Amino acid sequence: MYFCGQNSSMEYKRILLKLSGESLMGDDGYGIQYAAVSHFADEIKSAVEHGVQVGVVIGGGNIFRGVNGASKGFDRRQGDYMGMLATIINAMALQGVLEEKGVKVKVLTSLEIEGMTEKIFFKNAVRYLEEGFVVIFGGGTGNPFFTTDTGAALRAVEIQADLLLKGTRVDGIYTADPEKDPNATKFSHITYAEAYEKQLKIMDLTAFTLCRDNHIKLYVYDANRPGNLLHVLQGESIGTSVENQ
Repeated sequence: MYFCGQNSSMEYKRILLKLSGESLMGDDGYGIQYAAVSHFADEIKSAVEHGVQVGVVIGGGNIFRGVNGASKGFDRRQGDYMGMLATIINAMALQGVLEEKGVKVKVLTSLEIEGMTEKIFFKNAVRYLEEGFVVIFGGGTGNPFFTTDTGAALRAVEIQADLLLKGTRVDGIYTADPEKDPNATKFSHITYAEAYEKQLKIMDLTAFTLCRDNHIKLYVYDANRPGNLLHVLQGESIGTSVENQ
């Protein structure tokens, strides 16, 4: 595996960053806000400039979410495919801004769109990462009834990521929702077994199990604060880590 010489100060060499679709809408409440996308592009660029190989999975909730669509009368299967297309739109938005900033990018999708995206194959993804490209995975798993959290866990396993980061608006995992419970306390580290026992809502159970069974380290952090991604990659404790031990 090839890494840039600048990587000496980094704790992790290859990561998978999971962002929610809602994170791209900024203060607009819907759709894609350029400033929000630019923020995440800057965070990713800083990691690449330090020699870290970066894969990205983005949700589609800012445009369409299959579960919500089903509650309003859409067929769940059809709704999930619509949601997959939303994740591809988000992937292309991030690709465009990253390229504006001089970062090499490949968009690989489970649903191939000829002339625009390339079909996901893990060997190609790894090769692109080793060549210095940011690889954005769109389309989730390519199957209905699976979340983009599960898609992120799957891609992290496929590319053998050293770390799966879940970027949120909260600075880690708490005993309860800190936005609702002022007495909630934060974990700096927790095991998968403890998280399961406490029924903490970190990821859906399929994603959670994939990470646990494949020994993927998960890190939950506040992705909205500038510089935080680099702080995590340098080993600073600003969020919550989840591991088997």
